[in-house]
Amino acid sequence: MIRALILHATGTNRDREAAWAIEKAGGQATILHVNELHERPHRLHGFQMLILPGGFSYGDALGAGRLLASDLRWLFEEEMSRFVHAGKPVLGICNGFQALLKSGWLPGVPADASVDRVGARVEATLTRNASNRFECRWVWMALNPESPCVFTRGLTARGVSRIGCPVAHGEGRFIPGDGVLERLQANGQVVLTYVSDDTPSRSPAGYPANPNGSVADIAGICNEGGNVLGLMPHPEDHIVPWQHPRWTRGEEEELGLSVFAAGIEYARGL
Repeated sequence: MIRALILHATGTNRDREAAWAIEKAGGQATILHVNELHERPHRLHGFQMLILPGGFSYGDALGAGRLLASDLRWLFEEEMSRFVHAGKPVLGICNGFQALLKSGWLPGVPADASVDRVGARVEATLTRNASNRFECRWVWMALNPESPCVFTRGLTARGVSRIGCPVAHGEGRFIPGDGVLERLQANGQVVLTYVSDDTPSRSPAGYPANPNGSVADIAGICNEGGNVLGLMPHPEDHIVPWQHPRWTRGEEEELGLSVFAAGIEYARGL
């Protein structure tokens, strides 16, 4: 059975939901506090998947995800490097996405770069929502069928064109550095984009379908290898039909559970 480590830090609050999603998808979840992993970092390699759940790690002191990002860079960089370069799947949700971006693990070092570790490369950020307020609403995300992402690989071939799930964040506006957007688009690293609920196309979503004003309606990106995914919406909050706000009216979207199931399926093949 695929074992997934859910890394909990003080202030994160979506770890149990992520654990339930893993178990519903056929895996085994272990929630571990970041301090416990710091004591024995080699424990990371006993797992086949790593999840950084949502919440407000360290109370979002100094900025959303920034202190957790420091842990990833300075406490676990060597272990993370081995884990990522082994091709094992890493999923960062909301605050976890913020930490992966601010630690440099996303968008990740380009394949033709002269370094093989994350170093100090921080090429994009997630900053305050364009609305300048906390956004808590359901959104719809279109999948990029050309993406190498292991968490969405094969889903479009099975008829999954978009996923519905909620967002809950104040700092989710994705802004890439100079030239980064073009590279992400060329490499298929833009995995998920916000779309309006009545427009399944990839046309500009606009507010509130794009809840934070992210550049190019970007909801989630991966590294070039496709095994590290970060996204702002919460797929772990839509893993059973009755979590959808209009399920009693017969309305539904593809479950966020499919993201976890695809990741586990990929991990079984490693």
